[in-house]
Amino acid sequence: MAEWEGKSKGNRLGYQIFIALLKYTGVYPAYALLYFVVLYYFFFSTDTSRHILYFMRRRIGYGPVKSLFKLYRNYLLLGQTLIDRVIVSGGLGGKITSTSNGAENLEALVAQKKGGILLGSHIGNWGIASQYLMRYDNAINVLVYDKEHEEIKQYMDKVTGGRKFNVILIKDDLSHVYAIGEALQRGEIICITADRFMPGSRTKMINFIGEEAQFPVGPFQIIKTFRAPYTFVYGIKTGISHYDCYARPYRNVTGDTTVETIMKDYANDLEGMVKLHPEQWFNFYDFWKKP
Repeated sequence: MAEWEGKSKGNRLGYQIFIALLKYTGVYPAYALLYFVVLYYFFFSTDTSRHILYFMRRRIGYGPVKSLFKLYRNYLLLGQTLIDRVIVSGGLGGKITSTSNGAENLEALVAQKKGGILLGSHIGNWGIASQYLMRYDNAINVLVYDKEHEEIKQYMDKVTGGRKFNVILIKDDLSHVYAIGEALQRGEIICITADRFMPGSRTKMINFIGEEAQFPVGPFQIIKTFRAPYTFVYGIKTGISHYDCYARPYRNVTGDTTVETIMKDYANDLEGMVKLHPEQWFNFYDFWKKP
């Protein structure tokens, strides 16, 4: 896969098996099954593995043996974060704990009563971070690509009781931009991941871990256009059922702020986190592909 396709792999049967384990046996048997499921992706998902091995070897600098170990752990941790997401949203199989690092930064952002944008990424589980860091009574809106397999979506909504936040779908007619503007005018929070893009999206090359990579312009243009205060949010898995959640001090948009400065700020902060936790970066495609 040379580009991200806007949807996750998997099928309904696989989700049903893990949901059943969570319901009737708890989280640890579900984790244990992952060790065998991951072997399939490790040996047979060759295109995806090739991109991750490039990342581990050429960008992070690991040797060949350590890179293979990190590849297996990368797949394993992805499975665990998906299970953890079900536990948090559906209350199944156990309890996830967290340590807050920067919840006061989100409280300060909300206190401005101007709304705000939380920029996430595909490292760790930023959705869990948002849930644990935010103590906020107003609406939270999540900007998403609606490319997930419909059957899996319906099943997960049934299991977890449906979404517990407002969803703004990214559409070709740009109607999502108007929805974002209206939400910000109401003083609401917008959550966006900014390290992936769909083919055909406007991008800009930004230095990331030693080489230019494409980042989507859209999320950063939204911040500039609406002059919305913003921050970066991460949820890093640090224990079998524990996360360290981070929120950076929020930034205000001034007359000197440009889309490029926001993008570089984001890429620089994300780079530091990825270097600390490379096995939890879940972008399974050629991230450094030239346009």
